[in-house]
Amino acid sequence: MKSTYVIGHRNPDTDSICSAIAYANLKNQVNGGGFEARRAGNVNGETSFVLKQFQVKAPEFLSDIRPRMSDITLHEVEGVRQDISIKEAGDRMKKLKLVALPVLENNRLKGMATISDIAHADMDVYDSEILAKAKTPYQNLVKTLDGVMRAGNISDVIDHGKVTVSAASIDKMEQFVTEGDLVILADRDDAQKRAIEIGAQCIIVCMGSKVSREIQEMAESKGCRILVTPYDTFTAGRLVCQSMPISYVMTRENIITFSSNDYVDDVKALMAKKRFRYFPVLDPKGEFIGLASRRRMLGFEKRKMILVDHNELSQAVEGLEECEILEIIDHHRLGSMETMSPVYFRNQPVGCTATIVTQMYEEHGVEITKPMAGLLCSAILSDTLMFRSPTCTPADEAAAGKLAEIAGIEIEEYAKQMFRAGSDLKGKAADEIFYQDYKKFSSGDVSFGVGQITSLDQGELEEIKDKIIPYAETVRNEQGLDMIYFMLTNILEETTYLIMIGDKSSGIISQGFGAETDGCVAKLPGVMSRKKQLIPNILNIIQQ
Repeated sequence: MKSTYVIGHRNPDTDSICSAIAYANLKNQVNGGGFEARRAGNVNGETSFVLKQFQVKAPEFLSDIRPRMSDITLHEVEGVRQDISIKEAGDRMKKLKLVALPVLENNRLKGMATISDIAHADMDVYDSEILAKAKTPYQNLVKTLDGVMRAGNISDVIDHGKVTVSAASIDKMEQFVTEGDLVILADRDDAQKRAIEIGAQCIIVCMGSKVSREIQEMAESKGCRILVTPYDTFTAGRLVCQSMPISYVMTRENIITFSSNDYVDDVKALMAKKRFRYFPVLDPKGEFIGLASRRRMLGFEKRKMILVDHNELSQAVEGLEECEILEIIDHHRLGSMETMSPVYFRNQPVGCTATIVTQMYEEHGVEITKPMAGLLCSAILSDTLMFRSPTCTPADEAAAGKLAEIAGIEIEEYAKQMFRAGSDLKGKAADEIFYQDYKKFSSGDVSFGVGQITSLDQGELEEIKDKIIPYAETVRNEQGLDMIYFMLTNILEETTYLIMIGDKSSGIISQGFGAETDGCVAKLPGVMSRKKQLIPNILNIIQQ
């Protein structure tokens, strides 16, 4: 059974990652397992500090949750070896009701054998040397003819000679039997002897006839094999070509394979252009894992997801619309996300998702361990800017106090260490800084992005500003946004220096905050929260 993923928004902050880890842990405690935390972006400096402090591993990165071939129920057919006969391969297809089989060596795909390949081989009745050309093992010949070797080595391979049926008198045998041939004949001792004398490499005795001791000894001395089959000469002649190894007739070139990591939509598009019924699917190591067909592409189990710290599709991991959302735990405004069925949706006006998760631990009577308490407390301190943000509520402060006691941390000193780790941006490129905490929003036909960096050092924010301004314009153009805002928030001053990119961006800020702007930067004293202060004002002006 697939795990349910618990995941935060793209470009995750400390709350997004820590709440995902803690909530997945809570769900596992309550439900006995089956939940895994994931992240939809890189771990920033602050979050890395927190995870290291409490010795918790970062969740696995998930860039795209669209269904992959690994989500499809494949036809897990056992492949065949290259040396089996085409008859055995055909019988296997008939039993499994398939028209194709993978040919494998050490679980690596060597070719595909199809009903069409076998049919064409069976029709090729004019080449009497085909067994030799195909390097047919004698064991294939014996098995195909349901025969028994009375003389010679069954492990040998046919690599020369032609196949012939002895129906004429022994006087005329030399006209059509030459040295090295395989001769199909009946129970006539004189014909058997003559074929051996001419130098046949094998005589195939039909109708289950007994072979005399004299002829067996003669064959042994001449190096001739004797194969006895219960079939008549007509049937034996028809079956003998079906003993060729499947490797001789299988398709080797232009085989279309898919990886288990390929997206289902991409595979469907390619399948629609091809006439094949089955397509081999390989794992990341290149080993065969099963066959995909158009019919099997129609049904697959959707990945189950729990969202924390967001409820807008534009902020969610790519491909979320193709998943089944079970729960949403958030503290932001309600976005435009739609679900296929009712979900458990917990949205509270608090300063941090971790506060809600903490409450849910208490409601379920689950003990909060030191690592989980450390993560949850860190998330609250981060999101509320150590209780300075206007989004902070008494519930946040109360939860942080309890968690700090369990985690064994002193709030003010620890928070400063955490903020310094997060604001240590020296030497980082503009894109690393920009996407540490960045979200996209929309209202009607207007779309915009908002990023935020917090720091205890105003000098550091000034340096960042010179990097972010040109980069933000690049992002706006690439993402086709109307505006981009980037908050440079000084925690100690409780002030945000807002970078504004886009023709109408500064006008909206002037109207919404009454702030004076200096070029593309506005000083907003007391503005600390993107969620509660900046976004609502921007949306109000846009809607007006």
